[in-house]
Amino acid sequence: MKIKVLATSLLLSVASAAAYGEDRVATFDLGSLDTLDELGLSEQVVGVPQQNLPDYLSQYEDERYTDIGGLRSPDIEALNNSKPHLIFFTGRQGEWQQDMEVIAPLLNTSVQGDDYLTAFDDNVRQIASRLHAEARAEEALEELHAHIEEQRQALANAPRVLVATHNQGGLTLNTHPVVHDVLGLETLDMPDSVTSETRGSRTFTPLSSEAIAEIKPDVILIVDRSAAIGDEPADMEALEHTLADAGASDVRLVSLTPALWYLSGGGLQSLKMQIDEVVEAL
Repeated sequence: MKIKVLATSLLLSVASAAAYGEDRVATFDLGSLDTLDELGLSEQVVGVPQQNLPDYLSQYEDERYTDIGGLRSPDIEALNNSKPHLIFFTGRQGEWQQDMEVIAPLLNTSVQGDDYLTAFDDNVRQIASRLHAEARAEEALEELHAHIEEQRQALANAPRVLVATHNQGGLTLNTHPVVHDVLGLETLDMPDSVTSETRGSRTFTPLSSEAIAEIKPDVILIVDRSAAIGDEPADMEALEHTLADAGASDVRLVSLTPALWYLSGGGLQSLKMQIDEVVEAL
């Protein structure tokens, strides 16, 4: 009798685990989407924000996936119609959290914390644990960390790098964790002329051409927010002339892939792509 009860219990546990492993996932986080893809879990994806997909995730434009709106404009009705068992979200969708949690359990997949790589690893493991893909996640993380170490060594004699975000013709300082934390490139000292300003709950540090000339970077990596959201992209030629007039004619400008750096990131595929793009630029 005990053996029958134990056998029944084991069968129920296996069935439960199998059902849980087949959860239908809707995700507003593009980094988490590429993590799911890398872990071989694309068949469990049912809803994605199709209007914001970067090129490397274009396969999710297929009609088999429900379009659940934009990163900052979720379509709650479409999300509900996708019938997810689990919803991934980030701070961009924070104000819709109460609406979403009525539909299905939520998982905040924002990469948060002072140690970016540790937070990244924890996030991948959290996703994998919810979908029973722990073994594959550990393999993927091991491969990624080996690649990071290899690329760090490749940048041992890297030039002085400044990362800036372009928005509507202006540049602001961007201490991007992939560049400075993951790849270990030093942050450059800011002159006294560079000051920060607060807009709402966010702090920005504008960079004038004169300030950049004082900072003396060898390379500026530009994250083009305007281009990523469909506005006028940075005019690189005009920016080069402006910098030259300010005394920074030797600075080399590199525009990073806009959607990858502004809309995505934080996923197994996107982090590797970002790393490789920086290494290639330098």
